[in-house]
Amino acid sequence: FSVLISVSELRVVLLGNSWSERSSVGNFILGETEFNTEEEADCCQRVRGQLKEKHIVLINTPDLLHYNISEHKLTEHVRNCVSLSNPGPHVFLLVLQPEDFTEEQKLKLCRVLKLFSDQSIDHSLVLISTPREESSVFLENYKHDPLLRDMIRKCEYRFLWQKNLELDELLTRFSQIVKENNGDHVICDVFEDTKSDLTSGLGSLKQGEVDSVRLDPFRAAVAIKSHTPLPVESTTNQSK
Repeated sequence: FSVLISVSELRVVLLGNSWSERSSVGNFILGETEFNTEEEADCCQRVRGQLKEKHIVLINTPDLLHYNISEHKLTEHVRNCVSLSNPGPHVFLLVLQPEDFTEEQKLKLCRVLKLFSDQSIDHSLVLISTPREESSVFLENYKHDPLLRDMIRKCEYRFLWQKNLELDELLTRFSQIVKENNGDHVICDVFEDTKSDLTSGLGSLKQGEVDSVRLDPFRAAVAIKSHTPLPVESTTNQSK
């Protein structure tokens, strides 16, 4: 985690095909139950925490891979996620359940990453959820699953198994991604103006005082939770 020394905070976006699994992974990283694993949110959620003397921001997303999500709603969620990860995410953690991961979901996941930026795939790490049946045969089969293998290949073979995963190992992989990208975050240039407009309304909010805020012009409720008290961010901050 020491390679993140030049990064003032690490911003991670959680994507995948199961809200419960994404939320569980988020809680695992934070060491506390911050995301509700039972009830799926209909908006993006942001939680701040501190790990190894470093600030971390996790942004959990609704089910962007759902088969009937509209293009408008998909774009709206991505825009809100961009605003919450201002000035841009460092890592996309793709939490995938192999037994439920379909060809359609794989294509939609690639579409979502593309919506954020052409750079997104270079900042992505696949985390393979523990199968409901944890036999060695099932685990071996998933290693050869064509959809999973293709997604891992697209991410240049950056992947981890959730089974027996240790936090230090996950943070080390985050660090490697940051280092490989020279400490730079993803620049979501498609929504650059939108991001500026949306975050301008958040700059005056004192953390801990507001649980949710409705952002115009998209009128999307965004849940914001403060895990540890930090200074109010300046909307002009261009730090990595």
